Amino acid sequence: MQALSQLSYSPPASVQPRLRQAQKYIQIGKKCPILAQVWANAPSPHGRAITLRKCRFRHWFLSSAFANKIPLIMTAALIDGLALAKTIRVQAAQRAAICASKGRPPGLTVVLVGSNPASQVYVRNKVKACEEAGIRSTLIERPESLTESELLEIIHGLNQDPAVDGILVQLPLPKHIDSHQVIEAIAADKDVDGFHISNAGALMTGRPLFQPCTPYGVMKMLESIDAPIWGANAVICGASNIVGKPMAMMLLAKGATVTLCNSKTRALEEHTRRADILVAAIGRPQMIKADMVKPGAIVIDVGINRLATGKLAGDVDFESVRRVAGAITPVPGGVGPMTIAMLLINTLESAERRLHISNS
Repeated sequence: MQALSQLSYSPPASVQPRLRQAQKYIQIGKKCPILAQVWANAPSPHGRAITLRKCRFRHWFLSSAFANKIPLIMTAALIDGLALAKTIRVQAAQRAAICASKGRPPGLTVVLVGSNPASQVYVRNKVKACEEAGIRSTLIERPESLTESELLEIIHGLNQDPAVDGILVQLPLPKHIDSHQVIEAIAADKDVDGFHISNAGALMTGRPLFQPCTPYGVMKMLESIDAPIWGANAVICGASNIVGKPMAMMLLAKGATVTLCNSKTRALEEHTRRADILVAAIGRPQMIKADMVKPGAIVIDVGINRLATGKLAGDVDFESVRRVAGAITPVPGGVGPMTIAMLLINTLESAERRLHISNS
């Protein structure tokens, strides 16, 4: 726990009377280990409020029955996806160098059909990340008029190429192409997106070959802040095959009690208010408001939307929710960079299997 002498926090005068009320709850501290630790390390109600705000047990404390008895000034800790992704990409470069020393660098091929501006940006970022990490990346671009059979033929060729460790077909595809058929055509052991039915089934049984990149990145973010997942109530808003469903499986595997909400869920706020971990993957800008969030919850915003002003926003109303949550991801700079970082990791894992390199 950070020493009080190192903390610089001065509550406004209007809040100080409420902070003094904390003195009345010393007996509560004797009944709750977390509060007992705070009382033992802080010399005053003011100090106790500061300590609770800073201590690593804040999430557990705020989810306890005592949360409404101690007045606190809350500002959510920021989960910096950019910084974490940078660390992972450095590690990826080290692993890629080992692969290269054993015979060849890892190889990822990205297939882009059409000229969707957002897809072009995503693909460009993925190719750049590969190059920086020492992963050989190949971009295959085809016009929107490409037929489904022609695309399947390209994928078949990549499946047979021993220098290709990962195949990624950028979604969405043109409407005349069945994306399900395309995903199933990718060899399961090269499906670094983790969307193939074999990989989805393996994830459900707890023995995944590849984990879908976005939920994989979310799990790494939770791990980075030592989030108490075991026994936590986790609520996921959005039940897509890409994020929501695999996210539920991953959290379940770590011991969480998971609620998966979809567009038909009634009284969504009744579910979200119970969440110790709340994952928003809805695709609707700023839908999750502060009154829908449990105090101290960990809030993961997977959404990325462009507002009428041109500004990017997530599915969470960041400015209001950060005053309630215990930790929150920003948009941009949160989950997005982690998705690309985990794509690199999946590609590396595929290459290491082919080159018989142990990463234990």
